[in-house]
Amino acid sequence: MHKTTLEQWSLLEKVVTLGSFAKAAEESNRSQSSVSYNLSLLQERLGVALLVPEGRRAVLTPAGELLLNQVKPLLNAFSYVETRAATLRSGMRTQLDLVVDSIFPRRRLFAILRQFQQRYPQTQVRLTEVLENASSEPINNEADVMVLTRRQDITGLGEWLMNIDFVAVAHRDHPLFTLDTPLNDELLRPWPLIQIAGSAPAARQAGESWTFSTIDAAIEAVMFQVGYGWLPEERIQTQLEQGILKTLPLSHGIRRATPLHLIVKRSLTPLDEQVETLLRLFSQPQDPSTATL
Repeated sequence: MHKTTLEQWSLLEKVVTLGSFAKAAEESNRSQSSVSYNLSLLQERLGVALLVPEGRRAVLTPAGELLLNQVKPLLNAFSYVETRAATLRSGMRTQLDLVVDSIFPRRRLFAILRQFQQRYPQTQVRLTEVLENASSEPINNEADVMVLTRRQDITGLGEWLMNIDFVAVAHRDHPLFTLDTPLNDELLRPWPLIQIAGSAPAARQAGESWTFSTIDAAIEAVMFQVGYGWLPEERIQTQLEQGILKTLPLSHGIRRATPLHLIVKRSLTPLDEQVETLLRLFSQPQDPSTATL
């Protein structure tokens, strides 16, 4: 059996935080004598002085500070368990499955998840990032919320959310920038086209194409002058601003847009509070501070 209890350590933390036995007693709905007795018992069983008087306050001894800091993670974990139990008792969901196409802006995604976590700390979001056209495996249609390019042939109700802009770029030192402009398919054909997964950005005459299964790999390939390609503009904003990547002077088709749809699992009727909140966070106007990486 343990000599001390979490309750005693919790009372010690309250006394230190609130500054007095009286306030700790009021906060914990106990009598002041009960708080004093439990802390005396705690120190007696440990054989270590944890508190010393300092004016009207009781402050931690060096040993008390060391031991309380070691116990705090246990107190936090215990509070988490109790809060989670309350969540289960109230019927509030404890997990939400989210599938997001990897072309969705990362900064905006994590800003949304942070806001959701602050509101529902007991609801775990299980995020799966996909490159929709890259895999032959079916996308998890059973996810609660999905942000995907396609809207048809999926077990959910979706609506247009936003367009992701792709722009034709190459490294600033790529030989394409030494050619006469504007560039056409004939001038582009000798140079490898860097593609993301199986999604060709635009029709062109037959030429060499290199396909990468991730956006980051495709960006790096263009950065290392393996070729040129249409890349998500927000993901390369820094490189464009620094002049490392430059927009290709094409005769047409410099930019293209890929739509993303916000989809909810069809069986979620009516929508619960957490799903409604997540949908609202995705749909709300974009904060300029989350616009670029």
